[in-house]
Amino acid sequence: MKKRPSNPFAHAFRGLQAAYLSERNVKIHLAAAALSVALGVWLELSMYEWLWISLSIALVFLSELLNTAMEALVDMVSPTYHPLARKAKDTAAAAVLVAAAFSLLVGGIIFIPKFWSIFAL
Repeated sequence: MKKRPSNPFAHAFRGLQAAYLSERNVKIHLAAAALSVALGVWLELSMYEWLWISLSIALVFLSELLNTAMEALVDMVSPTYHPLARKAKDTAAAAVLVAAAFSLLVGGIIFIPKFWSIFAL
């Protein structure tokens, strides 16, 4: 029986779908990303500001996807509680926290001065 060639894009999109459907935080990060993009369009960000916003969004999604993969893998190999499984999950979650904090910092540096100039009395 001849094996059909694998479609890596199909696997990748299936992974995105699985993360979106199973992880509440993916939806929260997606909403935050959409809000950031909408604000960026409204505030007419510069090319470099878009670069920082885009990198921040990508970093958060990358860390969230890796966290989701790590959780699934740990659950598979350690279905019962184990301190090392807990450590792996907590560390992966910490990576998401660091990425989200970085994104908030970048967003604050870019958006706060723009809002200040618009709404200052």
